[in-house]
Amino acid sequence: MCGIAGEIRFDGTIADADAVARMMRSQARRGPDSCGQLMRGRVGMGHQRLKIIDLSHRSAQPMVDTELGLDLVFNGCIYNYQELREELQELGYRFFSGGDTEVIIKAFHAWGTACVERFKGMFAFALHERESGRVVLARDRFGIKPLYVSERPGRLRFSSTLPGIVAAGDVDTSVDPEALQFYMSWHAVVPPPWTILKGIRKLPPATVRVVEEDGSSKDHVYWDPPFAQSGEDAGRGNEQWQEMVLASLRTAVERRMVADVPVGVLLSGGVDSSLIVGLLAEMGQHGLSTFSIGFEEAHGEKGDEFVYSDLIAKHYATNHHKLFVPSEDLLRELPGAIEAMAEPMISYDNIGFYLLSREVAKHIKVVQSGQGADEVFAGYHWYPPMAGANDPVATYARAFFDRDAGKLHEHLGPDWRDGGTLPLDYVRDHFARAGATNPVAKALRIDSTVMLVDDPVKRVDNMTMAWALEARVPFLDHDLAELAARVPSELKLAGGGKGILKDVARKVIPAEVIDRPKGYFPVPALKYIDGPYLDLVRDALTSQAAKERGLFFSGYLERLFADPTGHITPLRGSELWQVGLLELWLQQQGVG
Repeated sequence: MCGIAGEIRFDGTIADADAVARMMRSQARRGPDSCGQLMRGRVGMGHQRLKIIDLSHRSAQPMVDTELGLDLVFNGCIYNYQELREELQELGYRFFSGGDTEVIIKAFHAWGTACVERFKGMFAFALHERESGRVVLARDRFGIKPLYVSERPGRLRFSSTLPGIVAAGDVDTSVDPEALQFYMSWHAVVPPPWTILKGIRKLPPATVRVVEEDGSSKDHVYWDPPFAQSGEDAGRGNEQWQEMVLASLRTAVERRMVADVPVGVLLSGGVDSSLIVGLLAEMGQHGLSTFSIGFEEAHGEKGDEFVYSDLIAKHYATNHHKLFVPSEDLLRELPGAIEAMAEPMISYDNIGFYLLSREVAKHIKVVQSGQGADEVFAGYHWYPPMAGANDPVATYARAFFDRDAGKLHEHLGPDWRDGGTLPLDYVRDHFARAGATNPVAKALRIDSTVMLVDDPVKRVDNMTMAWALEARVPFLDHDLAELAARVPSELKLAGGGKGILKDVARKVIPAEVIDRPKGYFPVPALKYIDGPYLDLVRDALTSQAAKERGLFFSGYLERLFADPTGHITPLRGSELWQVGLLELWLQQQGVG
């Protein structure tokens, strides 16, 4: 787990070493163990390393394979690297290191860009083929590892973080009006290739981009799982599906124990993280480190779920750590969490993950986390209504979208209004694609391949890597996700959602953490904004910088200031926090 950066020139000049160094410095927290930079004429690469596999200098990056003529910078982990290494050795390849980085180089040489289809893991990498001058950029199937790009005449830059590209300079940092529509409509989800800034884009998940020496490029999407049953699936009963899911989940959890350092678990006390702990216990893990966080309550809403995380920790005798965050500490740490965001994200979970990661990083360098289960196994409240939807797009938008086009027109400033139909058009086009056979499947597909990537997954990466902590997400094992996509919708929707996963969990963990209301990382102070939190947000939105941007209609802001708790989105989020967080992020990054 690391941070990568680089520049490619197409105008006959050499890459800017200072720009690459600035990108690296801006993301040094992602990889504090060592750093390296390689300048090879028109191509420059940088790397910040967090040592997880092969702790020796032999796996340092940028990695150069002189014999094969390949240079690589890589962020992530290939869990099946040992099996691939054996296969490559049988083909005659010789290895000089013991980690997964070199496996990528040899795999690319052996199989070309199709090598990514063999990788089980999370990754973003840039590979320079010296003989042809090509640079290959690639991202894992679920976009667990980020990759941002910026193109100007004669030049392309890439980085693990958006602020990294900003730090290099010479980039358009004005707000992208199309991205603003997505941010304000789709609960802050801005899908690729957009980002909130005009001059920076992100490589979509499951994509390989081949950049030729002349600057031309071509993208290839290598994974698009069908959300439909095969002929063989039609005869399967509930019990057989459960057995298949449990076996696949066991494999996914076991894969993510591959490391040369200890691996812990972020334990919220919900079904997903508890199931990970239970499966690890079945595998013989003893003294497993687990970590939970809680906040002060506000407006009668409880701010922790310690009763459930304590139950699991006691049941499995884990080495459990609890972090309770008083309100004044939360306010003090908010700027750090906002700074850690590669893009503005409004989920209250961000501050929870940020502070929990700070605590966890004092003890270990790798954790497993339960993110992705709701999107893969239909755990959210908007999936059941989709089952009988006559208009799936409208049903989905009513449940998920914060604003329709009319409200968006009312809430944005005059210079930012352009009809506001892009987000709904995007969902409509996605639902119209072949491969998802019913409305529930269409919703699960867009959530698991788009929303998940640019909300929960990005949140986990940004907040953990801010403290040099690697988070692994077994529910996003692509083999498990492909299986889940084939499970009949009615089995996933049963029991109020995630029915089949709950049935699997009953075979492993105590029922008390299964048969309870769904929980989140509750941070009531950011949902019911008042006192110093209201002052913080109001000051940002009424600042001179905010007035000059004019993103929001002043009358709308006044209504929010007057009654913050009266404006809550369908997803139970604060409208004031949504607009305030965007302005706070822009000011924190010094952009826009």
